[in-house]
Amino acid sequence: MHMRVRRYNPEVSGEATWDDYHLTMYGTDRVLDALHKVKWEIDGSLSFRRSCAHGVCGSDAMRINGRNRLACKTLLKDLDTSKPITVEPIKGLPVEKDLIVDMEPFFQSYREVMPFLINKGHEPTRERLQSAEDRERFDDTTKCILCAACTSSCPVFWTDGQYFGPAAIVNAHRFIFDSRDDAGDMRLEILNDKEGVWRCRTTFNCSEACPRGIQVTQAIQEVKQAILSRKI
Repeated sequence: MHMRVRRYNPEVSGEATWDDYHLTMYGTDRVLDALHKVKWEIDGSLSFRRSCAHGVCGSDAMRINGRNRLACKTLLKDLDTSKPITVEPIKGLPVEKDLIVDMEPFFQSYREVMPFLINKGHEPTRERLQSAEDRERFDDTTKCILCAACTSSCPVFWTDGQYFGPAAIVNAHRFIFDSRDDAGDMRLEILNDKEGVWRCRTTFNCSEACPRGIQVTQAIQEVKQAILSRKI
């Protein structure tokens, strides 16, 4: 197989380049396996993030053949290996080296929506119970692994780095609709901002990019509806 990797080293050059690698791989190998082969056997300077290698940590999100994917979940047999497979860093975030981007702007937006349970009053003396129906209301958005595949596929985020982005809104949704949480109005106020949910243009890129199958665009629309309902 022929793999083309976008390389960037700020200590060497201010311009990104493409390096080509010809590898012998199996169809059941993943793109992550191909990157490991390059790093371990051909060019040890190749830099990329990975951790669990099982689609749970979300650290190896990258653009593969122009689409945001997890390298550890992308099988070579699912790609057209008759043509070069291109691998690039995700868009919209500063590239630090090769396939590694600076995730701090992404996590800053995540922190601003207060992605944790907030309750009023004293600590409970027993477990806070929740019905299956109440849990189902936000179950989809609990699946987020913070890989940034959705946010970095958003054309609004590419052009406006101040936009909260789909991932932050998804994680706000997870708590806004949690019956045990008391800070929903606070989060809705945060997202009712010029850089909040109203910047979404409903292109569905985020939903298509999510490796966990979260209906991201739907979650954003539900937050919009919650803001409007609160104002009525």
